Amino acid sequence: MTTETPTAGYSRTYPREARLKGDRTFHLRLMDKTMRDAVLAFARALPKGDILFLRMDVTEPRNVDIWLQNIAAGRTITLTAWDGETLAGYASLHTNDVLWTRHVGEIRTIVGQDYRGIGLGARLVEEMFEVAKQLGLRKITAQMTSDQPGARGTFERAGFRPEALLTDHVIDSEGRTHDMLIMSYDIDGFND
Repeated sequence: MTTETPTAGYSRTYPREARLKGDRTFHLRLMDKTMRDAVLAFARALPKGDILFLRMDVTEPRNVDIWLQNIAAGRTITLTAWDGETLAGYASLHTNDVLWTRHVGEIRTIVGQDYRGIGLGARLVEEMFEVAKQLGLRKITAQMTSDQPGARGTFERAGFRPEALLTDHVIDSEGRTHDMLIMSYDIDGFND
């Protein structure tokens, strides 16, 4: 397998292996357009409750195409985790170098139902920390609804702390509103 060229601004290279609980090994690769169908299949296999809380409905091909355009434009870096030929999960780092928040990145991650509880989500977040540090980001945020205890726990274990709770800020695909929890991590403390 060839080494994938990193996006400008960071030197971390992929693919790389990740060993997790139970001596399970996953292959970490940067997302590219060849993974489009695998991402769609992964998203469509998620439990309905997970899909309700995706920021963008990636069960729709048009939305995955937009995601891939953001990767090509350098606004998003997405790291995928593979169990053989099966996509097990992913994490994305979203940045915008023209806004007054250009020092802040946002991490989004999701792990397939069969791969939860083994540390894969935490490992993907750790990888995104490394990329964020190399990009010179100073702060990372994660957004989720307040009724997602698994996501909150993953980010708390990684050192994130609640920063804001926005009432009725999220509307799911069924039209119900939910409170949005914003958590953050100060990378300056992570560089030590």
